[in-house]
Order: sequence, then C-alpha cells, then structure tokens
Amino acid sequence: MEITLAKRAGFCFGVKRAVNIAFDMAARKDGVCTLGPIIHNPQVVQRLSEQGVRCLEQPDADVKSVIIRTHGIPLELNNKIRDMGVEVVDATCPFVKKAQEYAKLLKNEDYQVIILGESAHPEVKSIMSYVGKDVITVENGEVPEKLKTRVGIVVQTTQPVSALRDLFKNIIERVKEIKIYNTICNSTALRLKETSEISGNVDVMIVAGGRNSANTTQLANRCRCIGVQTYHIETSNELDPLWFKGADRVGVTAGASTPDWIIEEIIERIKNIGG
Repeated sequence: MEITLAKRAGFCFGVKRAVNIAFDMAARKDGVCTLGPIIHNPQVVQRLSEQGVRCLEQPDADVKSVIIRTHGIPLELNNKIRDMGVEVVDATCPFVKKAQEYAKLLKNEDYQVIILGESAHPEVKSIMSYVGKDVITVENGEVPEKLKTRVGIVVQTTQPVSALRDLFKNIIERVKEIKIYNTICNSTALRLKETSEISGNVDVMIVAGGRNSANTTQLANRCRCIGVQTYHIETSNELDPLWFKGADRVGVTAGASTPDWIIEEIIERIKNIGG
C-alpha cells in the first residue's frame, strides 16, 4: 500500500511558535496557565497539563503567568488580565493579530464590519471584540438584507479563499464601497490546495487533527467533496484496518495544530496495517 503524506501537514508557523512558548515556560516557571486551549489539539493540551500548564477560562489566585492562546482572546479579557498584575505572554498568531487590527481600523474608518468565519470560534470572538455591537459575522455567505453603503470585510484566518469570493459576489451589487482585508493565512490556502491534489489520486484519505480544529475539519470536508473515502481522526488508535481493505493508495494530511509525533504514529500504524 502506497502512502502519500502532504508536505505541509502539521504545525504552521503560528502554532509552532505558541507551542514552543508554552513548553519553554513550563520548563522554567510555576503557576503557568493558558486562557483556553493553546491550540485546538487535545493531545498537546494534555502534554502541557502533565508539565504543569493549566488550561483555564479565567485566571485564578494560583496563576503567576498567563499565555494568550493562538486564537487570541476578547479585548475585554485581555485588559482584565493585564490589570491583575500577572505576567502575560501573548502567543496570538500574528495573522490573527492582523485580523484584529484591521477590524479595529475598519470600525474607526466608519465601515460596517463583516467578519467571514464561524461566530462561535474563539478567533472570531476575539476579532469581534475589536469592533463592538455593530459587527456582522457570516458563515455561509448569506448577509443581512440591510447593509450600509460602506462595508469592510476581514476573514477568519482558516477560511477558504472560495468563501471570501462567494461573500464578495453576494455583496458587490448591494453597496457603494467595499474594503476587504484578506486575512486568510497563506498556510491554510496552500494546505487545502495540496490536500485537494492528493485526494484526487488516492483510494483513502486520512485527515489528522483535533475535532475542534476548524482548519482540520475543512481539510476533511474538502476531501469528502472530492469524493474520496475520508476519515478524520485525532490519533493512530482510531485507525481501523477495514478502512484500507482493497486500497492501493492512501493519502495523509493534518491540520495546523497537529504535532509531528501524532502524524508519525499514524504513518507507522498504516504501514503496519497495509505494508
């Protein structure tokens, strides 16, 4: 059985930076916490927990150092923890920081701000906090009937370019002016493209990453849309030998929050199953 591993599978720059910060602080300090999961990978969060880094929604009295997650946090919470007198280390992905800054800029320039992304996602929540009550979030390309004449758009960093293209088409005839900041992470776009190419040439596709990871879910959905048998897993323990019955070629990709050791374990397990 031939196995093709996506070259861009695994940690992106922002995730790698945040995880390195967290493990470095775990080795040097006590009383470290992250506000929410540092990344959307339960296995990495568990390893950090084993080294003393707690995952909290709000700092408690035992916290001495706070790491801001890769997805960022709402502005109000950011201000609150900085007033607590604890050490604050910002591990927000630089691309997310840009999205926050552009959203604030659009608001200050009196544009009606639209955020393309999942409204319940922590990254989108963090971006929303820089705009205020008038912000609009769009997940499926549909927007409210009433729009102002000047509209500004920022995008959740893990959205596909096609979603931004569709949103633009839906708005262009309804407003006088549109300003778009394409805040999609280049790594996300390239990962989707590479995954699409592999999916078209294999019998089975394995997508590795946290089930709460937006970009991993998008990879799995892209594979399914192409028509290949697709399985979204978190660890090698979930692999079922029956999935590979009759398969000659297997593709493997992974989300931006998936560590190399999980990918390696999955590859080794597939080799053991099918040679």
